[in-house]
Amino acid sequence: MTAHPPRSVKRDGHPASVSLPRSVVGIYVDLRNPAPWRRPWAGHYERTLELISEAEALGAGSVWLSEHHGFDDGYLPQPLTFAAAVAARTREIRIGTAVVLAPLRDARHVAEEAAVVDVVSDGRLELGLGAGYSVPEFDAFGAPFAQRYTRTDQMIVDVRDALDHDGVTPPPVQRPFPLWLGYQGPKGARRAGRLGVGLLRLDRALLEPYVEGLREGGHDPATARVAGVVDVVVADDPDAARERILPHYAHQLNTYRRAAVAGTGRPPPKDVTVEKLRAGADARGVMPGLAVVDPDTALDVLRERIEGLPVHHVYCWASIAGMDDDLVDRHLELLLTRVAPALARETTS
Repeated sequence: MTAHPPRSVKRDGHPASVSLPRSVVGIYVDLRNPAPWRRPWAGHYERTLELISEAEALGAGSVWLSEHHGFDDGYLPQPLTFAAAVAARTREIRIGTAVVLAPLRDARHVAEEAAVVDVVSDGRLELGLGAGYSVPEFDAFGAPFAQRYTRTDQMIVDVRDALDHDGVTPPPVQRPFPLWLGYQGPKGARRAGRLGVGLLRLDRALLEPYVEGLREGGHDPATARVAGVVDVVVADDPDAARERILPHYAHQLNTYRRAAVAGTGRPPPKDVTVEKLRAGADARGVMPGLAVVDPDTALDVLRERIEGLPVHHVYCWASIAGMDDDLVDRHLELLLTRVAPALARETTS
């Protein structure tokens, strides 16, 4: 990072406990390393671990890890494996998965991995599960695509039982274990509520069905908790930064769009171009799906997204598909030292 608050270092090389309070604002990591901007894989992973450590020093409240399989850019396929590495390099930051693709896995395997990460991190794991949407991923694991939601619901039940009732050794540090579901839409929000877990979605339209689901499942509505990504990159000169980020964002969008139709028999979508993205930006510089903005506007965007919601975590991409290091460093610095503290002051008051 270009600048950060001074911190002491323990003899084992880990940063000592930081003086900054933990923030509701965190970062989101997918480990993409696209061919046009590719660096050696070992260096790429080490760089990302260093970024997470620096984000912790800057006061980030959480780091969230995603999962996909078979992406040409090396999208992170094993978030709990990487979470263990993050746990060993950090001391306070919460470590979340958004999400582990539940239908592709065995419940006991997930519970055991989660318990190990929780022990290594001394109780800092937030386990988010999701149903997935890409047919080739299900084919690769021999999992039935049509059963993805029922299998994910059952995974929540089985993993919770194992983690909360001595079903794995070693046992996790946290009891009850913090579980989340990355469901979308009113039906998904209600399912998450019935299961009594957090909802990984920042959408005011989903709050009512989510709370209704909590009641239906016999859970206290006051336990409602949501978290989710806000697609913001913070920059000193947003116009210049946006131009440099556009090719990376186009890559990100197009890979997601292709994954959504692969294996379905539907024709591949037409690629989104840099020119189309540029034309779609509004007067604030907010494009559909991504805002590259100054700190004040970033605060406005975050405020708009979380207002009226029982938010426990909100996180922003650390990097958009291999964007330049100087942009990543400054984005995290501005996000965590200017935007996050301002948001904390507002929510506290």
